[in-house]
Amino acid sequence: MIELIHHIVRISARRDRTEINAAMVDAMEDLFYPRALTIHRCYPGLKKMVVFACAGINPEGRYIHNAYLPDYQYCQPIDSMPLLKRCRKEMSIVLDILEDGSHRLIFPVISLDEPIYMIDITLPEDFSADRRVALMGLIEYFGNHIALLNYGEADTLTGLASRKTFDKHLFELLGKADADNSASALSGNVRRQGGADNSHHWLAVCDIDKFKLINDNFGHLIGDEVLIMLGQVMRQSFRFDDQLFRFGGEEFVVVLPDTPVGGALVVGEKIRHAIHQMNMPHSASAFARVTLSIGIAAMAPEADNPPQQLIEHADRALYRAKHAGRDRVCRFDANLDG
Repeated sequence: MIELIHHIVRISARRDRTEINAAMVDAMEDLFYPRALTIHRCYPGLKKMVVFACAGINPEGRYIHNAYLPDYQYCQPIDSMPLLKRCRKEMSIVLDILEDGSHRLIFPVISLDEPIYMIDITLPEDFSADRRVALMGLIEYFGNHIALLNYGEADTLTGLASRKTFDKHLFELLGKADADNSASALSGNVRRQGGADNSHHWLAVCDIDKFKLINDNFGHLIGDEVLIMLGQVMRQSFRFDDQLFRFGGEEFVVVLPDTPVGGALVVGEKIRHAIHQMNMPHSASAFARVTLSIGIAAMAPEADNPPQQLIEHADRALYRAKHAGRDRVCRFDANLDG
């Protein structure tokens, strides 16, 4: 019991998903001696859910991946994993007895009627009832701690990640962009459509056109409702590993990983058209429609493209989109925006 309390204290002291996962793996390993363990982060989508194996224990040992930046090589569609798929469908713990008698259990961590994490653990057949109760208690605590973290990282209005969260992880995002761009250049492999020589991570700044008119004509409550609706459309339209943030006011920021130039523009056009289909709140139905202007800029290594300059480049592309008539996507061009 004292050892369990010690691990709960260690987990509770963490405020970063990756560190929380690492502390959880330590606790599982020290307390329950699992034969295998995977902590999956879940990314729901309109067509399929993707799960990211962000931490765990396998035959090679303990592993921890950055929980904020899903790595494709550790991601799978949940449809390819029958036991996890069943867990999502039943929204409860599922059990599979393996050929050697081991018990494989999947524990869902649920928020807003969807699993946000799944803990996949394999235990010996003689794992005692008392230890099962302790295991379930630890996983329940983990879920509560993650829920508090979600609350702290999210924008309270839209539910997207907040400006504070963006600022906290910008250096990680730039580091990931640097590493991935270097790897792509060496291997020639690109995970998204397009050639390796023009694939980058991108920062997109999205701004609602003439949002002040909505607030002035219909009031801030309607303005807030538009922001909430737009956040929902964006969440449904972007890919599972795109990072979405509400930057403040009517401005949103998206990080698009490993995408060629043409692909980044296509993604921008996709969200722009999705916003066209968004219905205004009933009391503001006289307002024709909401439109979005988007500026995108490539994320280069920090030495070549420091954080403030990156944001400035995307902002300049956004201003060009505004000045060209709004409701369009523009990519930063040093010749036009320099």
